[in-house]
Amino acid sequence: MNQTDHSRDWQQQIQEHHAKKSPLMIIGGNSKAFYGRRADATQVLQTRAHCGVIEYEPAELVITARAGTPLREIETTLAQHQQMLGFEPPHFGEHATLGGCIAAGLSGPRRPYSGSLRDHVLGVTVINGRAEQLHFGGKVMKNVAGYDLARLYAGSLGTLGVILDVSLKVLPLPETELTLRFEMHVEQALAKMQQIAPQPLPLSAACYDGAELSLRLSGTPQGVQHARSLLGGESVPKADHFWRQVREQTHPFFQHPQPLWRIAVPPATSMITLGDAQWIDWGGAQRWMYSETSSEAIFSLAQQHGGHASLFRGGEQPRDVFQPLHGKLKELHVNTKLAFDPLCLFNPGRMYSYY
Repeated sequence: MNQTDHSRDWQQQIQEHHAKKSPLMIIGGNSKAFYGRRADATQVLQTRAHCGVIEYEPAELVITARAGTPLREIETTLAQHQQMLGFEPPHFGEHATLGGCIAAGLSGPRRPYSGSLRDHVLGVTVINGRAEQLHFGGKVMKNVAGYDLARLYAGSLGTLGVILDVSLKVLPLPETELTLRFEMHVEQALAKMQQIAPQPLPLSAACYDGAELSLRLSGTPQGVQHARSLLGGESVPKADHFWRQVREQTHPFFQHPQPLWRIAVPPATSMITLGDAQWIDWGGAQRWMYSETSSEAIFSLAQQHGGHASLFRGGEQPRDVFQPLHGKLKELHVNTKLAFDPLCLFNPGRMYSYY
């Protein structure tokens, strides 16, 4: 793909909207439009045209690309050098872009073992609500204040500014992978995931579908085979398809029309009883479940277990989508938003109704 820089055009557009105090809806590939609340804006800033890999140093394990670059192009480029995005991001559509990937902040099955998306962000270039171009982190600017501002944009859903480009840490592809499967009930699966978590095993994914526990091993052939001999279980042929279904939520479990909730809890948390169907991922730390229960009840339940909840997909709008914030935490979020976007131009209401 040819490199195309639209940063100056965007700055001019944002200057005009700042003068008119007119909000903007930031859209990339629109593959994750279902996630979060609906932005209270009618004018659109489309980012897909601002694209291209700016710099890629395989030996340095760093890639820098513009926000509109297709995610599949990033992954294809890395694969040519036997490298990958370690956080295994979901695409949720063929038009997924790098900027949308960062803004959504979502990570796939590999997240507990290789780190979250936020952990891999080295630097960003953005346009703030004053139409100023800013550089944070990476090779661009040392943040002498001691705050890792670049990672603020991971999961911000476009509320802090327009992402121009991102620098990411990348990882080598594993030499081999093997998936093992075990039939067991849920408490056995949770216990096994906790038992093996601290062991020096080349785990790269662990999920439970309600009947079977699936463990993915990634690493050298010797390390994977040694782990297999210790763990037992049945090997799964062509398991790449299964893990892609988990990552992209094309597995039959994720095809129901009811509201789908994502609950993040400490991995050792016992079974949470809320709905009939439940999928446990991230070695126990992420619970997917369908429920028509009220948002307030689910948020309260997650908090009781030391975690937080979000309505990932479905349900009627408007309603709370993310765990409500209170006190100093809410104040911090609001002040951060206003520091970068004082007129609340960008995706107002996308995360919370009050900004």
